[in-house]
This record gives sequence, structure tokens and C-alpha cells, in this order.
Amino acid sequence: MRRLDIPRQIPPPAEGHLRLGDLPGQPDAITVNSRHLSRRGRPWFPIMGEFHYGRYPAAEWREELLKVRAGGVTVVATYVFWILHEERRGVFDWSGDRDLRRFVTTCAELGLDVVARIGPWGHGESRNGGFPDWVLEADCVPRTDDPRYLELVRPLFEQIGAQLADLTREHGGPVVAVQVENELYDQPDHLVTLKRMAKAAGIDAPLWTATGWGHAQLPPDELIPLFGGYSEAAWDTAHDGWPQQSRAHYFFGPGRDDDSIGADLRTTEVTGSDESHLARYPFATCELGGGMYTSYHRRPIVKAPDIAALGLVKLGSGSVWQGYYMYHGASQKIGALSTLQESHATGYPNDCPVISYDFQAPLGEYGQFRDSFHHLRLQHLWLAADGPDLATMTLVMPPDAPDDTADRETLRWCVRSDGRSGFLFVNNHQPVETLPAHEDVRFTVELDGRELVVPREPVTVPSGAYFVWPLARPVGGSLLLTATAQPMGVLDADEPVHVFCQTAGIPVELVFDAATVAEAGGPATVEHDGDRLVITDLVPGPGCLVRVRDASGARAAVLVLDAATALTAARGTLWGADRLVLSERPVVIEEDRLVVYGQGASDVRIHPAPDSAPRTDGVFGLLPAPAAAGPVPEAKVEEVQQAGPTRRPVIDAASGRASAPTDADFEQAAVYRITVPVEAFAGEGEVLLRLDWAGDVGRAYVGGRLVADQFWYGPAWEIGLRRFREEILEHGIEVRLLPLSEDAPVFVSPEARPAAYPGGSVLELRSVTLVPVPRTVITEDGR
Repeated sequence: MRRLDIPRQIPPPAEGHLRLGDLPGQPDAITVNSRHLSRRGRPWFPIMGEFHYGRYPAAEWREELLKVRAGGVTVVATYVFWILHEERRGVFDWSGDRDLRRFVTTCAELGLDVVARIGPWGHGESRNGGFPDWVLEADCVPRTDDPRYLELVRPLFEQIGAQLADLTREHGGPVVAVQVENELYDQPDHLVTLKRMAKAAGIDAPLWTATGWGHAQLPPDELIPLFGGYSEAAWDTAHDGWPQQSRAHYFFGPGRDDDSIGADLRTTEVTGSDESHLARYPFATCELGGGMYTSYHRRPIVKAPDIAALGLVKLGSGSVWQGYYMYHGASQKIGALSTLQESHATGYPNDCPVISYDFQAPLGEYGQFRDSFHHLRLQHLWLAADGPDLATMTLVMPPDAPDDTADRETLRWCVRSDGRSGFLFVNNHQPVETLPAHEDVRFTVELDGRELVVPREPVTVPSGAYFVWPLARPVGGSLLLTATAQPMGVLDADEPVHVFCQTAGIPVELVFDAATVAEAGGPATVEHDGDRLVITDLVPGPGCLVRVRDASGARAAVLVLDAATALTAARGTLWGADRLVLSERPVVIEEDRLVVYGQGASDVRIHPAPDSAPRTDGVFGLLPAPAAAGPVPEAKVEEVQQAGPTRRPVIDAASGRASAPTDADFEQAAVYRITVPVEAFAGEGEVLLRLDWAGDVGRAYVGGRLVADQFWYGPAWEIGLRRFREEILEHGIEVRLLPLSEDAPVFVSPEARPAAYPGGSVLELRSVTLVPVPRTVITEDGR
């Protein structure tokens, strides 16, 4: 049996030392102490997702931000890439897709807070880290307090300040935080200078942040250090196997730093491991990997459990601010003077695609819903209810916790607690290397004078499982001591509904403090065991609702969903009520309507059931959600040119890594002309061109203009056509594909590697299909 004693007294956080927060007296005041953030006088747990406005069509921002919000994200972070706005010195462009003010205003209209990452240097796989070329050509020392450099930055900050005028907190705007610079680890005074300059330019926020990884030297108490962690690293070398540093992110523990992030650009090695100074700040993150980009030399596949397990481990380890990079994929712009991606040509060690910045993110480059969107949303539904309490809780590690990231045998678990209640976290998943199942598992937690044993009978924690269970948490006026199910939030109603989901196939049991329950009933076995009321024999699903009445007569309910159904769950205010929606297709709640994405005709389940629901399933009302019917149009594909001789690998002398093909190399590419019929664009939704292929690099052109590209890494290449509709109907699409040499020094995940290289290379276009993504709108009357 695994045992952990929780201290009854948790030391209070340090207050008043950070030069951050809103002025006193604001009704929506944001403040920060050494442990957590607060808002409106109570703990606040932000969930932040990165979405780059300048890399996405402005016409689609609102629709995509609604998707972001539907995923449970409450804060949108975005880079302000200098090169996008002042490519030529003194000529600023804030129009169209570069309209920062419009983007921030749209966030505000949708109730989303904003974190502006203003640079001046940003990275983000952008050319020169976002610096215009002319900055590097100027007679100055960038990223320092060199007065000549600061004079170049000042106009940029003034322009950003003008864009954000009346959108700061002082004016009731959504900008809750500003990040200065990025991955700057040895210039603390310069960060203070940038903060001062930004404020002088009218850029202000209660929270100021800087990236803290790589043991960055930050000015004490001026900026909150934000951290990150990725399941893979496209900036690593092309070796087989898993990047060493990624292992740490699948072990619970108090460590925050990951010195591998940005290591490809640091000129000195990180030394030391002391993080004691970080106790002055809450554990906050801005770059939990929502996926990973593909560099030319390293092309990993990142799966949904890899992302969700990493996020859960950070929650268990003490995170009070979940920030994902990227949460929404995007496309690089092509500038007036150059392409704008990170590349060997500008001195970077990594060659990136010219256009694609999909990042395998929860929401893709063209707004595609990925599996990781649903897996992360499961955690966000929980945090929406319990995040404020979790923020006040501290990490308690078990005495038998693994102390080596090579340990694959010891079960990884911990508890976060405030001394009275808490949450038990378990992770038995990591990428690449399968962890063994653990049999005969029970946990004993001594908490607030009680011994909590969960489960009552030993169970098996299977390989790949990761979950969180509650400890001594309220259900209405009753006290739920333990549950072998993961919380998913609470529906606000006269009878609050606490939603849970089954985890890892483990039988669900709910154990209450019997003294706090006057009555309990539902489709389950209810029995007393001493001072505990035990509810078992639950069959998770839409009808698994247990009602509980406390001693005062107040009622609450517990709804337990099965794991598969829980991944389809969305929540929001719909038709005047707080509702839970279950849908096999992705849904977005827009106050008075429900938007269902994708093909098919599956019903949508809604609780509480609307009056218009013609049928029910358990406690849910069923509304039909038929997508547009009719045959899917077919694209016409013509082979125009066969591939020429396979390109020999080219190695960048500075980095020693393989370089991507150049424009000239594509003269030898296989060329296909694809004609898309006009009926493919009959609806308002997106239309994806899906190419199932294998090779090296692909490019797509419309009217001679490069519009999309991919470093092949296994999954099908999807291109959103809606934004190019008129050009495609006029010109069609030209796709150019290069073969992959058998001896190319690039990493491709073993599961995707070609089985054979006939003649020493591989190039295969297996299929080209059109995939409409219709939007079905359901209103209150069911139409």
C-alpha cells in the first residue's frame, strides 16, 4: 500500500513583495502572492493558450477564438512579431491580419483575457526571432541596454501602446499580462528597462512576465518567471529515441525549469540547479507543449496522451497557471522582403517550413479539432470549478517517489492539498517508452485527522493511465471523502450537478462522510461502512446520476460518465442555463446557439435537457444535429511531372544539421495539378484538401504563389482551402513533392518510417481527397 501523510498546517504564502497587481479598490482586481494569483478577492487559475493573430486570417479570428474558448481556455497569449509590423524601418503595418487592436478587441468581446508577448525579440520560429533585418544591420547591440538599440525599440513600443489604447485594465480592457523579451537569460537590468519603456508607451497590465527557463537571471520581484515543458523537441538533433530532457516532465516534483528550451540558441551552458529563489513566485507556465513543430532534421509525432499527461503532471506538481504553446496552429507570412521563418540562412540551427506552423496543436493550422483538444478540455472542465481551490494547495510527494528520470518501474503519484482537502494525481504514461502496468494498487492518505484509503480494494493501474482523484471535497453540503473517478466540474443549478468520469477502467466508487449525508440514491448500491457511506456498482454513462441530500435538506447530484463519453463533453451557458453537452462531433457554444462541426448525423446530448428535446438518453435530452447531406465532391488530380533525381542531403556547416530544400530543388519535384470543383465550396465551412503521401517535403501553390508546405512526418497533409477559394477556382492547385533519400540525416518517428526505399528513396502520393467541414447550427427550438 502506498502511504502519504499530509501536513495539517500549510505555511501561508508570502504577500506584498512582488511589484505587480492592480491598484487597490478595483472591483475586478488581480493580485499575486508567492503561491497563486487572485481575482475579485478569490484565487484565480488562468488557462492560457497561444494563438498568433498575425499568422491567421483576420476574417476567421472570431470563429477560431470561439473554438479556443470552447476548449476551456480563458486567456489568449499572442506574440507581437516586430518583423510583421515594421519590415521596413519606419513603415508600420497594423492592417488586415496584422491588426492587433482588432484581435484584442475580439478577445474582449468573447470574454477572453489577453497576454501580449511584446518582445522586442520573440523567437516563435520567426526569422531573426522576430527582429526585422534592419535591426540586425544597425550599429547597436540588440537585446541589451545599448541606447542605440533602445532608440530602435521605442517607436515599436509606442505603436503597440497606440494599438492597445483603452484596452488595458485601467480602461476595463482584457490585457491582464505583458511579457517582455523571450528566453533572455543574462540581462536582468534590460528586462526592467523594457518594462519601464513599455509602461511609458501606454502598455500596462497588472501582471508582467518573462520566460524563466534556462535558469534565467530575472530582476527580483519585477516579473513573474514563466516556465514550460515539451514532450518532444524539434530543436534536438536527429538522433533516434526520446529527447533526454523531456523525461522530467512526466515525473511529479517541485522542479520548474527546463534548460533544454531555447538551448539551441544559447551561447553558454546552464550551470547549477538551485531553484530556491523561485519560492517567491507562483508556479506559472506559458509553454506547455500543445504539440511540436517539425524542423527539417527532426520530425516527431506528438500524441494527445503525451500532451494531456504532461499537463496533468504540471498540475500535480504545483502549477497555478496552465499556459500552452501552441494551442492553435498557424501559418507563417511571406514578407515583402523575405520569407519569415526560422532557417539556416539566418543563422538558426533549425530549418523550419516556409509556411506551416501547425505545431500539431489542439486546434490545427486551419482550425482542425485534434484529439488533444478533447483530452485537454477534460482537465479544463475540472479546473473551471476546482482551479481556485487547487491554486491554494501545495505539493506533497510520497516517500517512495522515483528520484531518477530513468526509473520506469515506480508508480508516479503525489497529492496537492491545503491540509483539509486535496487531489491525488497519478501518471503512468510517457511517450516513446511504454511504462508497465501496476497491480494491487491502493493509496492511503492521512488528511486532516482521517485515514483515506482509495480504492477500498486494490486495483490495477494500466500502462498509459493518468488521472486525478478528489480527496475530502464538497458535494453540495456533503463531504465526498474519496472517489475513483476524475472530477469534471460542477453544473450550476438549484440542484448542483458534480460531474465525474471513470478513469483507466477502474470501477467507480464514491465514499462520503456518512455524517454529512441524510439520503443518497440512484442506479447504484448504497451502503454504510462505519462512519462512511459507500456507493458502488455504478455503470458510468448518461444515466449514471446519484442524488445526495445533506443534513440541512439541500440536494446535489453526482453524474458519472464513462471515459469515452467524457472526451465528448463541452460546457457553457446555452439557452439561459449552464449546460453540459455531449457530442461525437466538436461543438462550440455561442450563448443562444450550438454550432456542431464536421460530417455525420449523430444526436447531441444536453443536460439539463432543453424543452425542445424530442427524446432523452438517461438524464440528457437528445437534439438531432444533421450535417449537410449529399456526396462529397472529388478533386481531379493530374500528374504533370515526375520527380527528377533525388536530392542529396545538404548539411549546414554552422549547426551540423540537415538543411531543407531550396526553391531551386523543387524544379526536380514531382508535380501534380489538382482541380477543385466549385460545389466543394457550397457551404460556409472549411474544406480541407487531404494528401496522404510519403516523401521529404511538399509545397502547394495557387496561381504561382506558395500557400502551404509540409515536412513529411507521417500524418496526412491537410490544407484549408476556404481562404483561397477564388484563386483556387481560377487557377487550381499545384502540388510539388520531393522524395526522401534513404540516407537523409533526419529523424522520422519509427511508426511513420517507410518500410522500403526502392532505388534508395521514397515518394508516394497515395490519395488526394476533399474533406468538407460543415457547421451545423442548433437553436433553442431545435432547428
